[in-house]
Parts: sequence; structure tokens; C-alpha cells
Amino acid sequence: MTYKGVRKRLPEIARELNVEGVVEGTVLRSGERIRITAQLIQAPDEKHLWAQSYEGDLQDTLALQNNVARAIAGQIQVTLNRREEAVLENSKKVNPEAYDAYLKGRYFWNKRTGEGLKKAVDYFDRAIATDPAFARAYSGLADSYALMGDWEYGILSPRDAFPRAKAAATKALALDDKLSEAHTSLAFILDLYEWGWASAEKEYQRALALNPGYATAHHWYAWHLIVMGRNGEGIAELTKAESLDPLSLIISADLADALCIAHRYDESVEQSQKTIAMDPYFAVAHYQLGQALERKRKHDEAIAEFRRAIELSGGNTTFESNLANAYAVSGRKEEAMKIVKDLESRQSRDSSTGSNIALIYVGLGDNARAMIWLNKAYQARFNPSILLRPVFDPLRSDPRFQDLLSRIGLPSRDPVTKQTGQAGK
Repeated sequence: MTYKGVRKRLPEIARELNVEGVVEGTVLRSGERIRITAQLIQAPDEKHLWAQSYEGDLQDTLALQNNVARAIAGQIQVTLNRREEAVLENSKKVNPEAYDAYLKGRYFWNKRTGEGLKKAVDYFDRAIATDPAFARAYSGLADSYALMGDWEYGILSPRDAFPRAKAAATKALALDDKLSEAHTSLAFILDLYEWGWASAEKEYQRALALNPGYATAHHWYAWHLIVMGRNGEGIAELTKAESLDPLSLIISADLADALCIAHRYDESVEQSQKTIAMDPYFAVAHYQLGQALERKRKHDEAIAEFRRAIELSGGNTTFESNLANAYAVSGRKEEAMKIVKDLESRQSRDSSTGSNIALIYVGLGDNARAMIWLNKAYQARFNPSILLRPVFDPLRSDPRFQDLLSRIGLPSRDPVTKQTGQAGK
């Protein structure tokens, strides 16, 4: 829906998407019947290459969509392999109301805000209530609860969020064990909460085998690889995810994050600016830009970006902690202490956001207190990917930090080594 109502010519849209052709379409509903009309347009000269209409029952919406995809593949003379054909063939009947609620759930899930995730859960619950056998809705519910328990959002404690997420993912697999989304959901939980790295790897591989075109599988598998110290492969997976879904704000923003982790700060800045150009109101992109700018010692610019992220997100704790860290390393320690004391007062015993407090103390030069909070986060089963951020580089040679990585099952990292490519300034 990114280009709905946008006054841009097709050649310009095609350039932004890095494609040579564009599919335009309309969907008309009349009672329980649906009509999909699609046309394939050659972008450079806006030449219409093909058009076709498809009609069917609303419950056959997925099958109709797959028929359109197969027809377009034939027109551009793409040969589908067995796995791709299997994806198109695996189109079950779906309750129209449940499917509508599912799509709305994914829309709010993609926003990556606290309120968005809460609305996503409501819509996925509505889809499940309408059609209890709708596996994709359970997968969406699992993905929403997983993010709600992540340190980056901190809506629920991990011990509250992830058992719900796993129950939903398990149900999705019980309903359809060939659903790529469900295997991806389970893999994400195994990574973020259970730290079952080998099992997560198997689930990601299964998800990608079932549907190599599922962008989220590539996206989250990329983080698995990066956590395992395989940065080059991880960035390649994120790039693949972006090519599959070039309008995904979170994939674009996370590519910037991965580049920052690899100490490629100039590229990270450029990637964040690209995301912000797509949507200036996407808080995560401003946060990612702030991280890279801080590493480049552009503290005032970083502080401005963190403040913007906080404003757009409605007060995200992760963004607040990064603002405090920026204050600390730029000499504004009183402002940093004010934020850290506020965050400490808001912590519950079971919260994993202690890692956010830890990164502030790293900026303040208090490594001992940082480790106290990291161990609290460990006890709460936090998502350890936060430890990859360059903000924790001053701790990497500390034996206590190395012991923490060992307990989680993560490889140690040299804070000096540039992990892929050339570092930014």
C-alpha cells in the first residue's frame, strides 16, 4: 500500500523497487464472490504486456492470488522450481473475515511499535476466533508475542511473552507443518528466549526450504547468523530479505543495524537515511541512525535522532537508554544519570530490559554496575543480540562479559576487529 495515492510515474516506482516491470491490480468484492484483475507493465516505456481477470469465492482468495503469480511468472518466462511450485499449490481455503483480520494484524505487527503490537495481537486473536484452524493467524500471534517480550520493545517480560509465543507457534505447526511462517516463528523463539541455537538453525533451514521467498525467514535467519558471529552471511541474508520485500521498513532498518554491528558505520548511516526517506515517521530507523552517528562521534546528531525516535515511539525504553548512553559519552553525565535512575525505578524483578540499563553504565564508565544489570537480564532470559552492539565494545575484554557470553552459548568477539568489510569513520 506504500504507493497508494502517490503521484509517481511507473518508471520512478520501478527504479525505487529496482525492478523492470510493475504489476497493477484491482480487487472487487460482490457478496461472497471476488474478482482480481492484474496487468503487467514494462516500466521504462510503460508498455502493457499482459492483463487478465480471475473470479472465485472469497474463501479461495489465496488460490486466486497464486494463479495470478503463476500467470505472471509465465509471462516473464520464469521457470518455477519444485519448491516454488509447491508454495503456489499449497493454497488452502480461508475464511474471508479471518483472512481480513490476519492481514490487519500483519499490518500493525510491521509497524514495530508497542501499540502496533498490541493491536496485532487483537487482530490475530480475532482471526483465530473466526477460524480456529487458520495456521497463519497463530504464526502471526506467535511473532507478535515474541516481539512484545524482546528488549527492543519490552511490553511484556520474556517469561510472560515467550511461553505464549511458543504455544501459538506450536499450534500453527500442528495445523500445518508445511507452513514456512510457522517454522520461522518457532526458530525466532528458540533464538530469542530458549537460546537453542542448533534447533533454531534447523527450523530456519526448514522454513527457507518450504518457502524461499518468505522475506521474514531470511530477515530473522540473518540475525541468527549474526548472533553466531557469521556477520558476512547475516548481512547477505538481510540483503536477500530486502530484495524480496524492498518496501519493508523493519528489514531496511535492521540492515542498517547489522552494518553498525559490523563497524561499517558510513554504510549504516546511508542505509538508515534510505529507510527514513521511505517513511520519516518510522521510529526504529531514527534509532538505528542514532547508533551509527554516535559511533562516528557525531554526538549532537545522534542525540537528536534518539530524541526523535523516542517521540515517534511514545517513549521506547531502548531508545531512552541509547539517548542516555549518548549523553554519557558526550560528557553530559548528569542527564544520563537522570535517565538511568528513572529506568531503574521502573524495572520489575522479571524484566529483561536490564540490558538497556547496562549500556548506560558502560557509557558512564561503570563496568561493574553494567555487569550487575547484564546478569539480571540474563536471569530474566533476555534477547542477547543486544550484546552485539558496538556500545558494549568497552566490555568485551572483561572476563565477566566473556563468561556471560559463554553461559548463553555465544562466541566471543574482538572489539577491535572489523567483522566484515571496511569500517566507517
